[in-house]
Amino acid sequence: MANTAPYRRRVGAVRPSHLMFTSGVGSLVDLPNFSVLVRGLDDWRHDKLGDAPQVIAEPRLLAAVQSILGKSVKELKPAPWLPGIDTNPNGEASRVGVPVTPFPSWMRCTTCNLLAPIDTQAFGFKNDNPRKPHEAKFFHECGRGNKKRLVVGARFVLSCTAGHLDDFPYLEFVHKGEACSKVAKPNLLMEDRGGNVGANVRIVCQRCGADRNIREAMGRRGRDQLPGCRGRHPHLGTFAEHGCPEQPHILVVGASNQWFAQTLSALAVPEAGANALAAKIEQFWGNLQHVPGPESLPFMRTMAPLSYEFEKWPDNGELWAAIERHRAKLDGASTEPEGQTDLLTPEWQVFSGPTLPEPNDDFTLYRHPDGVPSLLKGYYADVVQAERLREVRAMIGFTRLDAPDFEDPDLVVRAPLTRSKPAWVPASEVRGEGIFLRVPEDLLAAWEKRVRGSSFMEEHREAYGRFREHRYSDRLPSGFDKYRGWPDLRYYALHTLSHLLIRTIALECGYSSASLSERIYAGTEDDPRSGILIYTAVPDAEGTLGGLVSLAEPDKLVRLTRRALSDARRCSSDPLCAERLPRRPEDFLHGAACHVCLFVSETTCERGNRFLDRRFVVPIDGPALALYPEIP
Repeated sequence: MANTAPYRRRVGAVRPSHLMFTSGVGSLVDLPNFSVLVRGLDDWRHDKLGDAPQVIAEPRLLAAVQSILGKSVKELKPAPWLPGIDTNPNGEASRVGVPVTPFPSWMRCTTCNLLAPIDTQAFGFKNDNPRKPHEAKFFHECGRGNKKRLVVGARFVLSCTAGHLDDFPYLEFVHKGEACSKVAKPNLLMEDRGGNVGANVRIVCQRCGADRNIREAMGRRGRDQLPGCRGRHPHLGTFAEHGCPEQPHILVVGASNQWFAQTLSALAVPEAGANALAAKIEQFWGNLQHVPGPESLPFMRTMAPLSYEFEKWPDNGELWAAIERHRAKLDGASTEPEGQTDLLTPEWQVFSGPTLPEPNDDFTLYRHPDGVPSLLKGYYADVVQAERLREVRAMIGFTRLDAPDFEDPDLVVRAPLTRSKPAWVPASEVRGEGIFLRVPEDLLAAWEKRVRGSSFMEEHREAYGRFREHRYSDRLPSGFDKYRGWPDLRYYALHTLSHLLIRTIALECGYSSASLSERIYAGTEDDPRSGILIYTAVPDAEGTLGGLVSLAEPDKLVRLTRRALSDARRCSSDPLCAERLPRRPEDFLHGAACHVCLFVSETTCERGNRFLDRRFVVPIDGPALALYPEIP
């Protein structure tokens, strides 16, 4: 790269939650003038953080991560970050962050259309304004007066279902797999001619005159002409030793299917029936597990977290006894099969238990003395206000072309975060508030009996099978069960009710729907559950302003439920929306649902706006299908 100094390393910023959803390891992040690829965990540096927090404590989530990635994972860590970048952009904080590398490595001059790799001498780089990292750009000195013209990334890449990503082979493509007849490394031009039917980008060799349009690489016929996958992981800087057997697909930079995060999340809930001390020990077990004996506790109390988190328990004997009880519980081997995790059961047990746990800084519940409002007795069996919540989310990998399927982990290949076994994984935590609602079990059971075997529910089930068959990564050995992971009947009702409430809550409490999240406790056929948790997940506002919790007060909850169910009966897209069913050959996974009536932000919905249908909650096609035939 020509004349890259002086330049600054910082090129932008993202929120910690973005590293879990949209800008994590292996993803492409679009900056104003070029795009960058987030590098693997081997290149993340936490050694310059000093006393800044470097570990997020959540034992349940860590155990779940270990069950999938192995016992080598010892910690959950936040992204490396130091405060002070705004006050001193030249200070130490400017040299701490998430490492990235420019990608694609082929760039195009927006003036002369020169197409060349970054590591040639053709382009320069400018990033000399410490307070405006977004102005960083590549440039090409061309045209009259050799002015610095903007250079952008060439917008085509290759990817495969094994999680590999590579630059598009422009040289091989324009010469149809042969070398240029004039020179070994000729200059190329990329001419974007526009058009409204597919891509119309012409690649030209300036030396031999070879000419080819990128649309020849598109579609199934074009894919067969692409070279085999090289097994490249650019975020790790590695290539597969023997290549990759998967056929690559051409993608446009910014395509939504080039990166899907695979994450796990857990609420910091105490063990059902546990006291406050046991809950604290579970939370900070990563620190306490290394205490050799009770004689070390006085010294440990001079350091975090014992110096302030355990002030309520000054008796070292009581504290050590609780530590030993927790150690004994962990030493009893887990009965859960390796590779499987159940993070929802402890949460369901705490929310639905008759006695609420003792409040703490991470988890505080409140149940109104009068219970469920009289007007909602047939609609909810229990209402719990979560005044304090703490959610921790960890990233365990990512996929390309196909979204991960937690119910069927073998369906999609998970790309690694490190070159070897990871010692830690990135995580983020947010604090907020929420509302837990439990639907009467007898109401759900009677509804299931009515809709089971109906043509409407069968259409949804058949669509799920088609959806699984049509994925890029459906080339599996014989015995592939296309219905594996189907959420079953009650999930549709609970999930749809959750979305109706979220959209109504957004109009009442001041949080946008994108600031809310949901957790559906539907259980299984052998272990039926009937809970919905709607909570805030706003990392910047902390989500503890009380606006959401207050909506669970009796009068407000009646109004909220009445409005949600009333609005569900109508949609401005009716009758198209009300009549929608995923009939063959469609494979979408929703019925009477659309952006007008049910869809919410992708980060809000735990299933990506799938498994939704208004007819299963309110009477659209008749009261027999509706969970709630009448409005309270």
